[in-house]
Amino acid sequence: MTIPLFVGRFKMVTAKWINALRGTPGSPVWQRNYHDRIIRDLHEFHRIADYITANPSRWDDRSKA
Repeated sequence: MTIPLFVGRFKMVTAKWINALRGTPGSPVWQRNYHDRIIRDLHEFHRIADYITANPSRWDDRSKA
């Protein structure tokens, strides 16, 4: 199974499950596309992990700009 096929099926199944729990059939849950990247070393892994961890705390700042 290719990565795009896996991600597509994962998003489909989880969106149906989430919408069933919310009672919102057919509502969008996931963004349309995703960005993939090969992590080549431990330094890059830590940089990306730090970005992912800190990103939600920057959402409010972006809406004020």
